[in-house]
Amino acid sequence: MVKSGETRTVDQNGRILGPRALQTRNRLLDATRELLSERSVRDISVVEIARMAETSPATFYQYFRDVSDVTLQLAEAAAGEMPGVLAHIDGSWRGKRGLETARNVVRGFVDHWDAHRSVLLVRNLFADEGDRHFARVRRRSLSPLIERLAAKIRENQERGRIPTDLHPAAAAAAMASILERLAAYHREIEYFGAGREELIESCARILYQTVTGRAASS
Repeated sequence: MVKSGETRTVDQNGRILGPRALQTRNRLLDATRELLSERSVRDISVVEIARMAETSPATFYQYFRDVSDVTLQLAEAAAGEMPGVLAHIDGSWRGKRGLETARNVVRGFVDHWDAHRSVLLVRNLFADEGDRHFARVRRRSLSPLIERLAAKIRENQERGRIPTDLHPAAAAAAMASILERLAAYHREIEYFGAGREELIESCARILYQTVTGRAASS
């Protein structure tokens, strides 16, 4: 019996999946994730995914509509991990502890992207192209980040540490954009001689100053 509030995974016909069916579905998800790390989503076929998962295209269609659908499910799963990243924002933002909190936020975000980079790049691509399903998943990930940072900025405005003409949501959205670009492309930026930790440190100091209104000191 399914308890109230409990969610169960179903196939395309609405049937609840048993253990073996869940294993097959997970193999298809894993195969898609691996293929996305190798090449463009537009170059991946259902036949390839099924072959890598050691099943058939017909079986694939029992669980997913198409390649876009299975990729959307991967993006949904990644979004489900964001609360763990956002929890860092609740740390202390005072003094050296505040800078460490900023580091934890940035590092958590970069770690999240490193774990799901190929999926998140496709999520953003399709969202930018107007796909409402992928746009919804992106909002689910980023809106709480913007809201939590905006709340911290607003707190420091009320304490007189940040000018009142700075819009908290706008500042938080700007920081979210910086975090996303850094997390998505930090490997390319390393070409210029800045390592992962240097990039995290730089972004953390910008984040700390944006949230607190004070320059970070080591």
